[in-house]
Amino acid sequence: MSIKILFMGTPDFAARVLKRLAKTEHEIIGAVSQPDKPKGRGHKIVPTEVKTAAADLGIDVFEPQTLKDGAFLTELKRLDPDMIVVAAYGKILPEYIIDYPKYGCINVHASLLPKYRGAAPIQRAIMNGEKKTGVSIMRMDNGLDTGDIVSMAETEIGEYETAGELFDRLAVIGGELLCGAIETIIDGSAIYKKQNDAAHTYAAMIDRDTARIDWTRSSVEISKLICGMNPAPAAQTTYKGAGVKIYEAEKTDASGKPGEILGVVKRKGILVACGSGALYLKTVQFAGSKRMNAEDYARGHEVETGVQLGG
Repeated sequence: MSIKILFMGTPDFAARVLKRLAKTEHEIIGAVSQPDKPKGRGHKIVPTEVKTAAADLGIDVFEPQTLKDGAFLTELKRLDPDMIVVAAYGKILPEYIIDYPKYGCINVHASLLPKYRGAAPIQRAIMNGEKKTGVSIMRMDNGLDTGDIVSMAETEIGEYETAGELFDRLAVIGGELLCGAIETIIDGSAIYKKQNDAAHTYAAMIDRDTARIDWTRSSVEISKLICGMNPAPAAQTTYKGAGVKIYEAEKTDASGKPGEILGVVKRKGILVACGSGALYLKTVQFAGSKRMNAEDYARGHEVETGVQLGG
């Protein structure tokens, strides 16, 4: 049975889910995304990934400045969705939206709930060294990712898998899982499982402070931070006071003062000591330079052994 679905989402993860949903028999009657925002040094206004995807699919796009105080109610009644699907929309939905559709408000969340509720489940799972994560499809309620679980799928996290790579994989998993869950909800066979609130963890939003490397930490912890911050905002440190972004590193056994550059190793990169262990920095972006292989950067620029990063 075909139903009318209103989609709500903003970033690339959501756009990929939308594209998969659009391949079903259901009618996507609109896509709600956050308003365009300025990005980059030039502060150019850039549409969200969901807006771009929806336009390519011929789906009407709505960009309300706010959903509060019934601001979207008139449009919601006009669209009259049977179900609302939410994937990384970026704002808490008010009760009048959650309670409106016949088949409920269904959320695609990139974690194994109740772990990593909140804004940055993928990055936080990697940063915390989790061996596995996944996607949960839940029926939304008034809490923050607290609704009953409809279905769940898990996947292992690679040792050096980046947030960007995991985003891509989970978007595919989430799209498939969502489509299956929708059918069980429509035909009444869905089994709703309450979350164990006592076991929940929270995935706070990522900012530049999150990305700053503390070289007194172990090479394992710093490696996971670097993976979790790739591609954005990228793990951050300094070299002689100037900013450096680190996108890729490899763990090794070496010792020195935390953050100390121990040398440049052929076919490996810039060797830096951590609180325990060390890292070969493999892909970097020094101030005034582009993102590049660390060894290539060192060939054309002085990388002084003995200097402590982050000092």
